Amino acid sequence: MKKLHFILASSLVFTLLFYNEDLGLNWAIFGMMQTALICYFFQEKFTSRLHLVLVVTSVLSCFAFAWYADFPSFLAMALSIIFLQFKTQEPKLKLLQAFPLVIINGIASLGRILMFSQYLPKRKVNNGFAKKLIAYFVIPILFLGLFLIVYSFGSDHFSSLFTGYYLDLDAWQAFVLTTLGFFISFTFWNYWIPEVCYEKNDLLDNDFKEEAKTQNQNSFSFLDIDFERRSGEITLFLLNALLLVFIATYNYEQFFEVVKKSNLSSDTHERVTAVILSIIMAVGVILFYFKGGFNFDEKAKNLKKLAKIWILLNGILIICAIIKNSEYVSFFGLTYKRLGVYTFLILAIIGLVISFIKITKQKTNAFLFNQMIWYFYGTILLCSFVNWGNLITNYNISVNKGVEQRFLRSLNFNHKAYYDYFKLHPENVEDKYDYKEGQVARVQNETILSRSLYFEFLETNK
Repeated sequence: MKKLHFILASSLVFTLLFYNEDLGLNWAIFGMMQTALICYFFQEKFTSRLHLVLVVTSVLSCFAFAWYADFPSFLAMALSIIFLQFKTQEPKLKLLQAFPLVIINGIASLGRILMFSQYLPKRKVNNGFAKKLIAYFVIPILFLGLFLIVYSFGSDHFSSLFTGYYLDLDAWQAFVLTTLGFFISFTFWNYWIPEVCYEKNDLLDNDFKEEAKTQNQNSFSFLDIDFERRSGEITLFLLNALLLVFIATYNYEQFFEVVKKSNLSSDTHERVTAVILSIIMAVGVILFYFKGGFNFDEKAKNLKKLAKIWILLNGILIICAIIKNSEYVSFFGLTYKRLGVYTFLILAIIGLVISFIKITKQKTNAFLFNQMIWYFYGTILLCSFVNWGNLITNYNISVNKGVEQRFLRSLNFNHKAYYDYFKLHPENVEDKYDYKEGQVARVQNETILSRSLYFEFLETNK
């Protein structure tokens, strides 16, 4: 199949799936179709285990969206299919380039759609074909139409066979969906990669080239290598000392000072924010001092030791923040934000471990980003598969924290646990009106393509 065939087929399916429908199962079906097209028509390009993994994650994320139809599952499905397409068609390009290319193509497609020569097939006019088209199709249809008009004037019954029909079609909606479907399909199947992406792809390699190992260029024109190395040692020594003091005061305030329960929330937010900023700056310091020749500099042993101590101390700071967040959870129960803090702190630990590996194994700065993108992607996948709203509800009920009706009602996909709890504890009901019941009824009354499967199998026993 040519690009035009993929674009037209995808556009048609998109219009059929979304006409007079809300967002729901139709997105999952559309995503499965794109995955199937890639797998069937480009299977010869599946040369590594990574392709199989991306096919599996694409299918699973489509099922996740079919079940929940929420933003995390949509993001996981979109990333999975984009990554699959990208690594299938452009296996040599680093995955980091997929993100700017999605944005660039989203903008560029607005103009590239008009460049018909790029995707319309080029064919020479065939005189024999033209003759057959005119003789077998155009002339018969022309005469047939003329005689239909004449006969219609002569017989009302004959005319009624071809009149009295109307097409129940929302022309504006069909036009918008067709246009949107064509734009999405065009961007997905006929994407454009600027030449600079190929030229600069080597900059994203995980390993240094041989010539880079011997080139120890200074970062500042007014400082030679020896001064810069010594500057790095002094900077990291001072930062380690400062971080030790911060860890000591941080833990004193956290574990020894008496904090009012009413202030626990604001204190936790401030300290976690400080930790987040500290980790971002810590990684920035590592990337600044180990971006090139210092990775192979025999005189930079002290710099490397201080950097590793710096990473270790930041790891201790993250663990302290995890303990603080756990204390917050023990007082007030789980929320989406508190789970988000755990997620970020775990990713921060992974980032520090990769930074440690980067220094030890003498990898490029791009190595950190190339590795972290996969952990970020894995986190999105995990978030799309797990029913976090139900997990939060069951945990809070089990510890009797954060069980206020308004809060539990704001959580997603926890209907059964929510109804079961307030059925057993009617004294905790603050508001008789419950929009969750209306939400279930509304979704279950939608057409099948507009639903999420979660509500199809929901039994509230209300």
